[in-house]
Amino acid sequence: MKASDLFVRCLEAEGVEFIFGVPGEENADLMISLADASIRFVLCRHEQAAAFMADVYGRLTGRPGVCLATLGPGATNLVTGVANGNMDRSPMVVITGQGGTQRLHKESHQAMHVVDMFKPLTKWAEMVQHEDNISEMVRKAFKLAEFEKPGACLIELPEDIAKRNTDKTPIAPVSARRSGPDPKALVDAVNLIRAAKRPVILAGNGCVRKRSSEQLCRFVSKTGIAAATTFMGKGSIPRSSEHCLFTIGLQSRDHVSCIMEEADLVIAIGYDLVEYDPNRWNQGNAKKILHIDFLPAEVDENYRVDVELIGDIANCLYGLVESLGELETPLFDISRHAKRRQQMLDDFAHHKDDATMGKIRPQKALWDCREVLGPSDILLSDVGAHKMWVARQYHCDEPNTCLIPNGFCSMGFALPGAIAAKLVHPDRRVLAVCGDAGFLMNVQDFETAVRCGAAIVCLVWEDLEYGLIAWKQETQFGRHTDLSFGNPDFVRLAESFGGYGARVENAVDLKPALERAFASGKPAIVAMAVDYSENMKMTKRLGELTCTL
Repeated sequence: MKASDLFVRCLEAEGVEFIFGVPGEENADLMISLADASIRFVLCRHEQAAAFMADVYGRLTGRPGVCLATLGPGATNLVTGVANGNMDRSPMVVITGQGGTQRLHKESHQAMHVVDMFKPLTKWAEMVQHEDNISEMVRKAFKLAEFEKPGACLIELPEDIAKRNTDKTPIAPVSARRSGPDPKALVDAVNLIRAAKRPVILAGNGCVRKRSSEQLCRFVSKTGIAAATTFMGKGSIPRSSEHCLFTIGLQSRDHVSCIMEEADLVIAIGYDLVEYDPNRWNQGNAKKILHIDFLPAEVDENYRVDVELIGDIANCLYGLVESLGELETPLFDISRHAKRRQQMLDDFAHHKDDATMGKIRPQKALWDCREVLGPSDILLSDVGAHKMWVARQYHCDEPNTCLIPNGFCSMGFALPGAIAAKLVHPDRRVLAVCGDAGFLMNVQDFETAVRCGAAIVCLVWEDLEYGLIAWKQETQFGRHTDLSFGNPDFVRLAESFGGYGARVENAVDLKPALERAFASGKPAIVAMAVDYSENMKMTKRLGELTCTL
């Protein structure tokens, strides 16, 4: 069969549902082969948006999301989205075209070393050098992308190889049993926990994958140890649980920081240092650390691990629960955190009944977002000042229902990511919370949402500047540089694409506006005038926070 046909059959064997991309001349054979396949090709308006869509597909399903671009500028446009997904541990397979192999050794139109460019951004990147290698390479890319810790893999397919014939067939995927922890390490971990006086759990990105959340909830219930999550660990402990300490990771102190400061043992589960530097919670190395993850701990001056449980996180937590044996009561009294937890709940609700005119506080906006979204509905945060507020104020009932890029932290993530989320879960409400800067970085793919019938809602916080940079400059220097810009009329912009548009300036109108946007059945933009004077107020208030109850 033709090599491009074999490539597509291999993708079908891997269970690929969607490919997000922008094709070019050099992957024309592959595109024609795809036309007769069961896979849906989602034509995007920019390759970066296609990569973000593949990123979110991977996060939500646990299976590699696939994106496609041509050689040269098509491949370079993928870079930011692929780097974002790879650093945030999202399984992805990236397919790029390339010129014919007979011209790659010399200066040639649009030709560049795409594989070399992607190697620092992926787990594995290679060019197909012979048509008979396709089956092996596709299987390897998917296997490595999904294997813990997940990430991106790239396959480059030159146009002349795609045209050749081969008698090879796809290699069927085989599921492997995930590993469990070492028995001796389990004994050491139990002893470390039993010796602690004030343990706390730091639950990271790994806790939203591979059944980990279910076992984490069993573990906290049995031990009475409370858990704070990183931005990407949201939902691994339900917000309603008395064991939930909500989110940690703001650069300033917060109520949960007091609990971390008091802790003598931190149980870091599925924690990536890229999310929240340990020098922010363990300077001086005064705390014992139990590291539970798929891979051994990263070496860091402030992350000196006492015991490591290496293996599938769910299996490790199951093993810990079983090793603790029968307990008449939990090891630790969870009520000791009740007052602090109530302080946080009161803080989150403080502005829920705001009736401000002209601008809306971030706290009120996120309270209303939580009100209009059900437990399984999905909120995606872009990157900007609003991301800090989403991290602090918006909390979840289930894992993978609040997606925040927090490793590579690329702007422009939420709009295309929301399209992928809606394609994966068409029965759920999907809300993208964006700043006006990040939203316009991939606004062209609002047309993709309209064309695909992905009825997402984009809530755009409009402040007419790069608000997060202004906030950080103001905090550090007492002033900020000129970071202002202009915006289009977002209502007319939405309508010009064939979507629904609305603008909200008064706090009491936000929730009804969001409900109308979801009810419209169209992709929607709701522009909101945000009151970012709250940024410095929060910085000042948390800076004065004392840890005495």
